[in-house]
Amino acid sequence: MVVMLLAADWVSRFLKENPTFKMLGLSFILMIGMMLVAEGMHFHIPRGYIYFAFGFAMFIEVLNTVGRKKRTKSQK
Repeated sequence: MVVMLLAADWVSRFLKENPTFKMLGLSFILMIGMMLVAEGMHFHIPRGYIYFAFGFAMFIEVLNTVGRKKRTKSQK
């Protein structure tokens, strides 16, 4: 809880500067919710698929953010 309180300002600033990460986080929550509903209906989804989807989406978003920052710097 202490770590969360200490990190809250940093996370808030980061999400304010990078709103696409906020959407990514919301989509992760949606995917986890869908997985929990599927598990509740006895439909097993291998965890590797979920982890790969999270990792791949995060990797692409980091590439987009880096590319966006480079384009912004080159335009100035």
